[in-house]
Amino acid sequence: MIVQEKLRNLRKQKGISQEKMAKILSTDPSNYSRKERGEVKIHDEEWQKLAQALEVPIEDIKENESKFSINNDNSTFHDNSGNYNQYFSIPNSIVENLQDYIAILKQRINELEEEIKSLKS
Repeated sequence: MIVQEKLRNLRKQKGISQEKMAKILSTDPSNYSRKERGEVKIHDEEWQKLAQALEVPIEDIKENESKFSINNDNSTFHDNSGNYNQYFSIPNSIVENLQDYIAILKQRINELEEEIKSLKS
């Protein structure tokens, strides 16, 4: 289960509204909603407040994940509203699998380069 689903499910189980969670984080409900959906990054101090409000250890709601920031500059449509960063949570297991796959591909590239060299000579 992704982090946002864990957070949402636990909040609902505890009977806490998004409005109350927003007050706990000193933000507005729409911003909290974006945080809960994963559209806006939740900072470490906010994770601590959320865990305390939900009466759970922080590890129960926050996973160790890699964060990738993507600059969403929409210059194709001449969007002058500014640049926005979107944060995507990718579990470490997926990152590790991709790194392993990259290593395999690099090894295969080296093998093919050696084969090309031998064929040329």
